[in-house]
Amino acid sequence: MPAVSAAADPSALARALENFFAAWPAIAVFEDGRLLFDLRLARCSVTAEHGRCLLHLWSDERNMVRTVTAITPRRETLRVETRRFGQTRPQILTLQPDADCRTPTARDTERKRYQRGLERALGVAFPEWRLQSFRSAMDLENSFGPAYARGMLVRGQAAWAVLGVGPEEPPATIEGALTLGILWLAHCRQHLDGRQVFHGLRLVVPRGCASVAQNRMSWLDRAAAQWELYELDPASGDLGARCVADTGNLAIDLPHAFDPQAGFERCAVGVDQLRGMLPADLLEATEIRARSANEIAFALHGLEYARVRQKWAPRSFARQTEIVFGAGPSETALDDTTEDLFLDLMDRLFRGRHAEGSACDPLYRLQPERWLESRLRRDLSLLDPALGAGPVYSQVPAFASASRSLLDLLTVTRQGRLAVLELKADDDLHLPLQALDYWARVRELHRGGELARQGYFAGVELAEDDPLLLLVAPALHIHPANEIVLRQLAPSVPWELIALDEHWREQVRVVLRKRSAIR
Repeated sequence: MPAVSAAADPSALARALENFFAAWPAIAVFEDGRLLFDLRLARCSVTAEHGRCLLHLWSDERNMVRTVTAITPRRETLRVETRRFGQTRPQILTLQPDADCRTPTARDTERKRYQRGLERALGVAFPEWRLQSFRSAMDLENSFGPAYARGMLVRGQAAWAVLGVGPEEPPATIEGALTLGILWLAHCRQHLDGRQVFHGLRLVVPRGCASVAQNRMSWLDRAAAQWELYELDPASGDLGARCVADTGNLAIDLPHAFDPQAGFERCAVGVDQLRGMLPADLLEATEIRARSANEIAFALHGLEYARVRQKWAPRSFARQTEIVFGAGPSETALDDTTEDLFLDLMDRLFRGRHAEGSACDPLYRLQPERWLESRLRRDLSLLDPALGAGPVYSQVPAFASASRSLLDLLTVTRQGRLAVLELKADDDLHLPLQALDYWARVRELHRGGELARQGYFAGVELAEDDPLLLLVAPALHIHPANEIVLRQLAPSVPWELIALDEHWREQVRVVLRKRSAIR
């Protein structure tokens, strides 16, 4: 992306920002090294009106509007020069793909310090065991990154695999520690040729960060290995053991099922207005679905590009219709001043987001899982003949999490058994345990009768069996480590890994299945 100066037309600044937001949907916004917004949890709006480009960012914590005067790309980051209203001195916002703003030197220093502290804590907690081969160097061949310190505790021929992660790492990295711990245990067992007998894994996470690993560990196979979880207090250096015999407290947030028809009736005026503005070809390819009883979404191959919603008018109990547009986290109100920007986005969207489109186009690349979901939702029997007859719920809030909060698809088989579907269009090392999170929570909701009480699957007699867990991805984008992790799940988790033909955008076709021993 070339630099865009203050002398440029405001629409050029707006388009440059829109393209960056489309290319990186999980952008973090910094000012003076301080994180202001994480766009996985916040929203943004870009407008070009009255001779200036406005950037509006808002979340539950703060709200900010700035005039954008210049944009300078730097590798994968964007340096945005802005001005507050009524001020002439510029402020610099830095937009980058994730929330870890540490310099490489600072990261390396903190990780080395953490590894030394981890070794000291293990030596105190397990004095009869010898620490061996601790390191945190990058090992791409075996999927080990420098964020994780790993090694062994050895006593004679007995051994434990150990993996720890420091408190300075991003939440997603800490949540992913158990996946890397399972792979580290498998690596140790495979490469030591029986010289040591590994009892299992001792996983160390920062104090206060054990709940995700605890819930996941409770569903691992105890016949395959012993699984132990510890929290490290960075101040005292103490290791505190956490019980993994049960699931702990599952953070479940399930809203009541809504009536889609009610949403269409409330938003009918705005839906008709938006339909009338779309070119005929785009309208034909668009999926129009209710997101709630007060909001209707317009999506092209899974990418929501516009929304019609009912909201309360300011200082009134009357309702008013609002139409917003934008790809990814960007959201701009549609009115006379933004109509040209909307039509320009529609043109670029229709030209770029189709099965034969170019992978260089950010609108083609954006949200591939939602594209895959839109393909499968039409006919789930393409995955399994037992599916496709019952209701299908997509993007269901399943539990509270900073990084993940929506279940891809939830449905039932023809025999009334719940099925949880987790979809990935690209390689994801953490797919099995992320899917396990949702499965465990749906199981809890089902066993407690909460799904029926909240209005899900009305008129369907649900079987008492635990839900099926289906993991779906293109064959060449299933991470080689996924099966290693899946084989460590408890036999009571009925999982199935489904590989699709790489041309799934054109036609969905299953090319390979792998299943757990018990279903």
